Amino acid sequence: IIAFIKMDKDKEIIAIYSLGLSINQIKKPIMFFLLIISIAYISLNYFLSPIVYNIYKNKEFNLRNLVNLEKVNIANFIEINENTIIDFVKERNDFKDIFISFNDEYENQIFAKSAILENNNNEIIFNLFNGFKLSYKDSDIEKLQFETYKFKFPSKKNEYNSNVDKNSITIYQSFKDKDFKTILEKIIDTLIIITIIYFFYFLNIKKNNFSFKNILIFLIIIISIIIIHNVIKNIDLSFNNSIIIMLVNILVPYCYMFFEKRII
Repeated sequence: IIAFIKMDKDKEIIAIYSLGLSINQIKKPIMFFLLIISIAYISLNYFLSPIVYNIYKNKEFNLRNLVNLEKVNIANFIEINENTIIDFVKERNDFKDIFISFNDEYENQIFAKSAILENNNNEIIFNLFNGFKLSYKDSDIEKLQFETYKFKFPSKKNEYNSNVDKNSITIYQSFKDKDFKTILEKIIDTLIIITIIYFFYFLNIKKNNFSFKNILIFLIIIISIIIIHNVIKNIDLSFNNSIIIMLVNILVPYCYMFFEKRII
């Protein structure tokens, strides 16, 4: 849009026609540009983007939910789960000044001078040395002093991100899962790109009309189509309802062009 407005303002389009060149000379680079954009968009939207997004979602899930204490260098009251908080000082592979707060039947706190970390199946075991455990039982405090003490909590290493995002699914996977709604959405995404360029060509370039009114009509229709399309993608509708609304939505520019031709 900006390129053609600039060309119109500088009278370059008139200069093109004055040199005896036809609208086809302008159409060819637009078609070439449309082809490149479509191929790039299909490659990204159908294949590359879902793969990259899936990697990102898995890493985000691991970062938010899984705590690998062996790789933690600085601890600052790590929340292992809703009932357990751990703090420690780590020097290389040695754990020192360990503080553990956990709730079972009562509120408990453990202090230890040193510890050895051990992974056992689906459990993480802290072998604690030289410390004490406090248990707050109603109004009483029970103190247990120990030379060695084992504290266990479940490991989350085997957890996985079960929240599947449709943006992380490739077109191949959609066909495999028979997810026709996602396939439809991706196809309509591509058709919207083609429609935007073709509609701009019909409304402005073909008629050599870059007036404020024409540009405004173009922007209002296209922005409305994109907003409606994204709303439909993000609400829970049946496949039949989705395809009807999406097709009606994308046909608006073509209906406008049809009636524009009839009026002329």
